[in-house]
Formats: sequence, C-alpha cells, structure tokens
Amino acid sequence: MEIIRTTEKDGIHSISESDKKHILAELSAGRLIVYPTETVYGLGCDPFDETAVKRAFMAKRRPFDMAMSVVVNSIPMMEELGVIDDRAKKLVEKFMPGPLTLIVKKRPSVPDILTASTNEIGMRIPDHPVALSLIDSFGPLVTTSANVHSHKSPLDCQDAIDDLGKSVSVYIDAGSATLGCPSTIVQLIDGEMIIIRQGTITEQQIEAALDE
Repeated sequence: MEIIRTTEKDGIHSISESDKKHILAELSAGRLIVYPTETVYGLGCDPFDETAVKRAFMAKRRPFDMAMSVVVNSIPMMEELGVIDDRAKKLVEKFMPGPLTLIVKKRPSVPDILTASTNEIGMRIPDHPVALSLIDSFGPLVTTSANVHSHKSPLDCQDAIDDLGKSVSVYIDAGSATLGCPSTIVQLIDGEMIIIRQGTITEQQIEAALDE
C-alpha cells in the first residue's frame, strides 16, 4: 500500500508523470487504486479484467448482485461500452463532466461481473483533472465509492484508507472532495427515464434537459 499526493496549482490538482506511469502499471497488473473525483473518492481498476473487478467487490465486501459503474472521458468512449442514444447524449452534454451517472444498455464486451449479469452499465465523466488524466492514458476505470459496503462515502483519502487499508495498492490523495455528495444516477433505457438515486442534480433539471 502506498499513498501518492497530488500537486495543486491555482486550484488544479495533478500528479507527476512518474507517479502516473506507476499507477498505470498497477492498473495493468490488475491491482486496485483509490482516486479522487469531485463527488467522493473512488475505488478503481480495469473494468475488463474480471479478476481485478472481483478484487474490488471483495475489498468493499459488496454483494456481487450490485453492479459497479465506470468512469470515461468522452461520448465516444461511452459508446464503446454502452448504447448512447440522442436523449442520453443530451444529458451527457448538459451535465458531464459532473455528478451524473447514466445507466444504459451495455455492449457485449463488458464483463458480466461488473454489471451483476444485467444488460445495463452505469457511466459518467468525472469533473476532476487527476481522474480524467488517468482515463485519458488508461481508458475506462471501474468507479465505486472507496469504502466498505454500507459504510459512509469517503470524502477524503484518509476515509478510504481507514476502510480499505492494504486491499488497495495505491491511494491518490488530493485533499477533500469538492462536492462531497454521490452522483445522481439516471437510468435511460428504451426511451424511459428513471431516477435511481438523487444527488446534486435534480429530477427537474434532468427533465428540463431532456425537453430542450
């Protein structure tokens, strides 16, 4: 277990190229990392490495019938994993990067263990430079709050360390999460919109964006 601290300049967090290279190597080796987002700290790994995804479930003590989401950096990356129709694009363009997770039909290439054997996948674009930098270099990452299942969401790196300890290879410490509130989760499948979890973005805002 190791802790990598970000550098902050003008309110923007970053990591060194050497630290980034090391983190990418850990991800490629199937290990777990904890990384900052604007909502809460996330537990991440390679979503296509089924052993790594299983390791994430075990670290959180999360039931395998509860799907995990992924973070991406763009609509094209989303389209590699799920079906993004025009209504979904509206929400992505309006609220992302930001605290919105969109559940859509998944592509066959997405492992069933990640999605609890459902035909759906949750995705969002985080509004944090460190998370986006890792995604730019590695590709999609698993995202789930970096805490033991049913424990409080981690608002800083120490919260995550206290819960997950040595089950995680690398912790990236960027101070406190700016929002400190989990994302709103919206399911958008076959034209039907359902709010799964209310977060910073309200149902009224979602409906207004879809009506534009």
